[in-house]
Amino acid sequence: MGSTENPKITLHQPARLVPALDYNGTILTESAVVAQFLVDAHPSHLEKASSDEGGPLQRARINFFVDAFVGKVPGLYLAALRAEAGEEKERAVGKVVDAVVKELEPLLGDAGPFFGGADRFTFAEVQTASFVIRLLDFAQYEALLPKSLLTTLQTKAPNFWKWASAVVKEDSVTYKWDAKANAEKAILRVEKARKEAAAAK
Repeated sequence: MGSTENPKITLHQPARLVPALDYNGTILTESAVVAQFLVDAHPSHLEKASSDEGGPLQRARINFFVDAFVGKVPGLYLAALRAEAGEEKERAVGKVVDAVVKELEPLLGDAGPFFGGADRFTFAEVQTASFVIRLLDFAQYEALLPKSLLTTLQTKAPNFWKWASAVVKEDSVTYKWDAKANAEKAILRVEKARKEAAAAK
């Protein structure tokens, strides 16, 4: 169930939340909840079980990282997308970089290249990759983010840059990703939001 237009969504959950997972008749919603359930129900290299040696510590570290990422960065990123081109957008992007440097850079010192020194994706990447690829790819479109974002991240947050660069090269992240199409959709959404904000004044 991946779209709110899917009639199964309305049938099983009138709130029409996506993504939604029908697991043996039980409907689970919200991406973080669905992802955590799947990684617990189907153990893999992504994350150790709580009963595994080192499992509780790894899970705590991943949860802390994801919480820092999701709690601090996306809101600033959205504000940067919506900011007017020029000084306003540069200031907004500066806040994104500051958050990355303060909140994420220290947590990625041992990335190898993935979280916690892993050479394969972990659950940390599963929960953040869709945002990371937008952050990096949308900086190729001046209407969304200035290219200076990339050079600034590379200079001020080298741990994050190394990690993010590895994340966006993974086939599991890119195989359905169309940067141009998604950027064009984002530009239209930003323009619509600006018009609505102007009309509300």
